[in-house]
Amino acid sequence: VQLANDVQQGDTLMVNDGRIQLEVTATQGSRVVCRVIVGGEISDNKGINRQGGGLSAEALTEKDREDIKTAAKLDVDYVAISFPRDAEDVQDARRLLRAAGSDGLIVAKIERAEAVENIDSIIQVSDAVMVARGDLGVEIGDAELPGVQKHIIARARDANRVVITATQMMESMIESPIPTRAEVLDVANAVIDGTDAVMLSQETAAGKHPVKVIETVARVCLGAERQRETQISRHRIDAKFERIDEAIAMATMYTANHLNVRAIFALTESGSTALWMSRIRSGIPIFALTRHVKTRRRAALYRGVYPLDFDVLQAQAGQVGEYVLSRIVEMGIVEKGDRVIFTRGDLSGISGGTNTMKIGMA
Repeated sequence: VQLANDVQQGDTLMVNDGRIQLEVTATQGSRVVCRVIVGGEISDNKGINRQGGGLSAEALTEKDREDIKTAAKLDVDYVAISFPRDAEDVQDARRLLRAAGSDGLIVAKIERAEAVENIDSIIQVSDAVMVARGDLGVEIGDAELPGVQKHIIARARDANRVVITATQMMESMIESPIPTRAEVLDVANAVIDGTDAVMLSQETAAGKHPVKVIETVARVCLGAERQRETQISRHRIDAKFERIDEAIAMATMYTANHLNVRAIFALTESGSTALWMSRIRSGIPIFALTRHVKTRRRAALYRGVYPLDFDVLQAQAGQVGEYVLSRIVEMGIVEKGDRVIFTRGDLSGISGGTNTMKIGMA
């Protein structure tokens, strides 16, 4: 009934990421009569979109709500919410997750035309966003998709949010052992634009070469990160920081990008300092040193950040700096004589307490 109320004669319905196209010729009560424009096979549980958006299906189905409760029991790090229209849909999912006893982070999958219109408010209430190009491309059209992808990535980074680019990254490798050159350029351009991660789906879930496709994508991403465009920093010179730890993170990146620094080390409880640092383009590796397993798992998604198990509470009082420098040399991360920057708080073990940046020699 809901679908019949959402569409009218002349609308185009897209099934299975647009592979099948139907033209609505009439609605009869709860029935929608269509003419097949582009036919093909449909397997179970495939999505349906109206070209241009406008379907009123709820973002969270009853099954979604039950799945969120299950995810909470499993102590997941991230929960991806499909088809949010606006910020309220994302907040609804977060309320459900918190009520189930989880502090997991929310990834908003941008798949609807309405979500693009509300992108800034959605980003603000999300921990991460995903450019889910399959359904999104169907709703807004292929010609608009590249520009929208770039816009979403830029807006997410400006708001200090993680961004993931997904769908058909290397779809030819479902069958082929090598990607097309167009796919290589697609993955590389997402990296150059600033995405934190590229996500594979059918390539690994149903493909013939799951390991090979991961190796290929990783190699392309590393190659793209060697390009100068990915290392040109755009510091927020005019920004006003409300938090001391964010100001320290930005000062660290500015200093690192103008000084011959081998690596950056952030002693962190929640991972926020490392996240802020990763929003500034740089070819310098950022190491998130934390004793918390959950923080390490979450920070693994941040671009250019390498989480390490590190308990700063083992350092003697007043010797945190010396302890960090000695340990990173022991771990083989840097060599004696390398210049590094590390950040920490005066009080170890307190989240949000980063207030110190120190430049030192390993």
